[in-house]
Amino acid sequence: MLWSEVYRPKGCDEIIGQDEVIRYLVSFAESGSVPHMLISGPHGTGKTAAVECLARRLYADNWEANTTIFSATDLLGRGKSALEEDERFSHIYQKGQSRIVNFKYIVKWYASMRPLDAPFKLMVFEDAHDLTFEAQQALRRTMERYSATCRFIFITTRPSAIIPAIASRCLPLFFAPLKSEVVRARLEEILAAESATLPADDLDLVVHAARGDLRRAIIYLQLAVRLRNDFDLAEVSRSETGNMAESAFDTLRAGNFDAASRIVESLMIEYGLSPQEVVQELRQVIRREYNHPVLAVALADTDYRLCHNANDFVQVNALLARIASEVFL
Repeated sequence: MLWSEVYRPKGCDEIIGQDEVIRYLVSFAESGSVPHMLISGPHGTGKTAAVECLARRLYADNWEANTTIFSATDLLGRGKSALEEDERFSHIYQKGQSRIVNFKYIVKWYASMRPLDAPFKLMVFEDAHDLTFEAQQALRRTMERYSATCRFIFITTRPSAIIPAIASRCLPLFFAPLKSEVVRARLEEILAAESATLPADDLDLVVHAARGDLRRAIIYLQLAVRLRNDFDLAEVSRSETGNMAESAFDTLRAGNFDAASRIVESLMIEYGLSPQEVVQELRQVIRREYNHPVLAVALADTDYRLCHNANDFVQVNALLARIASEVFL
């Protein structure tokens, strides 16, 4: 079994590196007063796990009955046939209706179900950035209608993709990338629990390669322990998205800005990376292949603007244009 599942947090006190956010969630659970929330942050920082821990603290044994978790990809990204075949939705799926009509009906059906021994239930939307504008508009109306018995929680890596009508109704909570010392301490705890060992230098490499993503760090750790001498961290950590980022640079250097823009946008649209994660992938290519100071400054400027909720696609394309004009021209 994957260690990332074995050591998945079961309670709020087990979530590490997010003390401020967890303090809010615990206070919500203790007071029984939970607002709508917009939870954002990079992958592997504990967003979904924290929501599950909140639900356990609120509802105890009834937490699953009072928590409905939707994946935006499941609802809108896989086509009508997938909805019809999904056992969660097949009994309410309306054949002959459009995908967005079915989305509205499914969400309303679950929202209308009364909570079990509780004043309200949780409606959780993972990868909320994949919800279309029309779907988010429908959710806004559903939030208004069922706010007495439902609390809506949106989990995303791209908060700027959430329309203002929804974002303004939610308390924003940000899960930051975990610090290296926090990740290392957790990995050492897992090694001790598994009665396993790993050289200190290899452990440092795993922590560095994870880049604040604890889930990724645990996966790398398990591979390193199991494969030992056959484990090539550089090869494993060089993902498909990393190869695409390198391809974007090659295309940009060849003078094809439009193609480079399409590659980078696909990292956000098709692969679900946040714009900050796209910047990180580009940064890895720069460190490995270019080592140019102008590129470092351009990445820093873009990251700063993205942290202030500037438009994702505008800023990433502006970064490509700056690289093309200042480095590859």
